[in-house]
Amino acid sequence: METDSKQSTNPGASAMPWLDDLKKLVEKFQLPGIDVAALVDWQRRDMEALAEANRQASEGIKALVERRNEILQETLAQWQSAVKDATSSDAMSKQAEAVRQGVEKAVANFRELSEIEAQARNNAWTVVQQRLQENMASLQKLFQPK
Repeated sequence: METDSKQSTNPGASAMPWLDDLKKLVEKFQLPGIDVAALVDWQRRDMEALAEANRQASEGIKALVERRNEILQETLAQWQSAVKDATSSDAMSKQAEAVRQGVEKAVANFRELSEIEAQARNNAWTVVQQRLQENMASLQKLFQPK
């Protein structure tokens, strides 16, 4: 029960215990002018941003794999249908049309998968970029004369 009360007063402490160690180390040396809570919060937000970027990347990869599998299933079903129809009288013209449509579909599918991958990469990078901008703003505030 004691850990529950600790978690409620310091969210993220259980997820990142090294932050508590950092806080204790800085407090031990009693460095003047250092806001330990701000330093710990800064590190926590960095780790949260990194975790969010990883989540975004993971979701993007999952969506990419799911869509790729759907495309493969659709393609296999189309091939099975084309093989069934190969015994009909106008099989050659149907096969030529099926090949043309298949190539167009493959190009469209490749484009779609590329867009999914690019979006996942952009989402993850956006999280990291926002955190870097926050860090730069914090550094500028730290170095401003008081």
